[in-house]
Amino acid sequence: MEEHKLEAFEKKWLKFYVIIVDELGYVPFTKTGAELLFQFFSGRYERASVIITTNLEFSEWTNVFGDGKMTAALLDRLTHRSHIHLLNGESYRFRQSMKHQENVEE
Repeated sequence: MEEHKLEAFEKKWLKFYVIIVDELGYVPFTKTGAELLFQFFSGRYERASVIITTNLEFSEWTNVFGDGKMTAALLDRLTHRSHIHLLNGESYRFRQSMKHQENVEE
């Protein structure tokens, strides 16, 4: 943003058919970071696909983005015409670790 390259950066990311954001909310965003991510998602809204993985309920997203109104607007865009898959169960990584541990012990 400070180098005045943000617009070119956003246009570059619009060329991708799909963007995957893994573990959204693992670390809370600064105010500027949250605003930039909102701008990014808004720019892709109804123009290109986004896949998001997170362990957070929608009600917890305000804690990550820090602004209730912005979070509501973001969720409105992200959930419109989307497919939401709620997965419950054991962690894939944990299951793999346990399987590896069993093989080591044998």
